[in-house]
Amino acid sequence: MLVHPENPRPGATGGTALDVAAWLASRGYPVHPLAPGTKTPAANCRECTGRRHSPDACPCHAEGRWCHGFHAATTNLDTLREWWRREPEFGIGVACGAAGLVVIDVDAHAGELPDRQRLLPGIHVDDRVDLTGLQSGFDTLALLAAHRSRPDPCEDSSTLRVRTPSGGMHIWYRAPKGGPRLRCSSGSSSRVALAWQVDVRAEGGYIVAPTTRTAAGVYEALPGARLPAPLPLWLTAELVRTGHGDHQDSPGAPVGPSAAVAAPAGFPLPGRRREAGRRLLSGLLEEVGSCGASPSGTAFSEKLNRAAFTAGGLVAGGHLDAAEGRSLLLDAADRARPHQSRRNVLIVDSGLRAGSDRPIHPKERT
Repeated sequence: MLVHPENPRPGATGGTALDVAAWLASRGYPVHPLAPGTKTPAANCRECTGRRHSPDACPCHAEGRWCHGFHAATTNLDTLREWWRREPEFGIGVACGAAGLVVIDVDAHAGELPDRQRLLPGIHVDDRVDLTGLQSGFDTLALLAAHRSRPDPCEDSSTLRVRTPSGGMHIWYRAPKGGPRLRCSSGSSSRVALAWQVDVRAEGGYIVAPTTRTAAGVYEALPGARLPAPLPLWLTAELVRTGHGDHQDSPGAPVGPSAAVAAPAGFPLPGRRREAGRRLLSGLLEEVGSCGASPSGTAFSEKLNRAAFTAGGLVAGGHLDAAEGRSLLLDAADRARPHQSRRNVLIVDSGLRAGSDRPIHPKERT
């Protein structure tokens, strides 16, 4: 699937790899070359091969060379023309961090199914859940979406989706502005993972652009949008919950009360409504607080995210004051995990924003 020079968007017909690279660059997505027939960055120049120096400080970049993979990515059209003049068969990589992209990389590799408690990190998969037929990242991502009562991202035609030669899928999203910087992970990781066989490409990584051809086949844009849509709030919350938020270096992350979900205009909070909201939230806050009895193994992030998501829904439904809800959440979180207050803030604020999409109306006592 190639592109036409006069309309060089992934998914049209005709054109060259340079046309696609230029189309991406013109939209602010820094591009770098991939070695012909592969999905790996083109090799460094002779001066940098085997030389130890920081990629960010590589002198070759100022001279228009492609050393160090995505660190050399650029939107300069003259540089791109020169790169593809020298090697027309280059594939196309996009630097996710510089492009402001978060790409959900869904794998379909054959492999032994892990224990059910490793399918969705931090989420208990009850023994009553039938896992018959579950065999890939498509299944675990659908399972996560169902657990959150959200649409399956693999079916999200509002954003750019790319079928990979191995049968997987890349789901491109725009990273949240003013939110946490999100980083890469592997779906097989025991430390940071969104789901089994679901990788994340974000800060510190790159993604293969559609139309790139490898020995295994072509990366092909699927029917639907040809540009990335904003990352859904619920996925932002899940990524923060599972440790993808770069809380050590995230100057744009929300840290103050202004990041809390705002109460709907004109919604008073009479006593019975406030009481109903507090009652529903109190049990979840107790679960968060109970995590303080153990430094690990308590699903703390999952419990805090659930409480924050619920609080966001209560605020949106007019049953909880936004500032009060945020304060209660952070107090409980900091008592249980006082050493990670910055991360607590990220989880709470992401959960509040995601929950604000689903107003909750608990029953009021009469």
